[in-house]
Amino acid sequence: MRPAPPPPRPGPPPDGFAGRCPPHPPPPSSSSKLSPFFSTFPCPIAVKKLLTAAALVLAAGSASAQSNIVKVNVLSPLVHTGSFFYERQLTVASSLELGGLFTSWTVLDTKITGFALTPEYRFYLSANKPALQGFYVGPFLRYQNLTLKNDYEAYDENGNATTQTNEAALNTFGGGVVVGHQWVFKQRFALDAFLGPSYNGGTVKEKDPNGGGSFDTAGFSGFGLRTGIAFGVAF
Repeated sequence: MRPAPPPPRPGPPPDGFAGRCPPHPPPPSSSSKLSPFFSTFPCPIAVKKLLTAAALVLAAGSASAQSNIVKVNVLSPLVHTGSFFYERQLTVASSLELGGLFTSWTVLDTKITGFALTPEYRFYLSANKPALQGFYVGPFLRYQNLTLKNDYEAYDENGNATTQTNEAALNTFGGGVVVGHQWVFKQRFALDAFLGPSYNGGTVKEKDPNGGGSFDTAGFSGFGLRTGIAFGVAF
């Protein structure tokens, strides 16, 4: 009596569906309420692949979507000033930045308070760097609105000395150009270092024309040097 032949080896999945779901089986009878569900439910493997592809696309998009940076100048507190920037990418090699500062500090006998606005257009020079990264040249304009105060000695008709406070306004308009380098780490954190000459022109207008104050405007008027190291977040 001959032994029974071994069972046949399983062949490849029909119609080349290796590694994928086979075609949907015929739906249950029309009397079943689940017929539409079984006839339209997608293959779990295909759904998993679609979700993976979607996640990769979203990750790639978020990694390349950083076209804005908000920064703060970490050197400004040294002169009792807060300096902040918002930079927006325009093209792959240019951006527009708007800076604002608020100050309240004393130079010699003059207390200076007020604000300034600094729009800047940046040309990025590193062709092999992504947008908002690398060396750049940035021409800028600056408007300043400042209040100056100081104390001085005044004498009455009897020769008695009294201390008086004189106040003046300083409005300036100017500009300059900076060169710098900006780094973006992990597509999230930005470090910006810049340096360049500037000029601000304006006149001091005393509120009391008879005041005897002498104001020191320091680097807020005339030729100066604009510099900073800013740290920020890209988004």
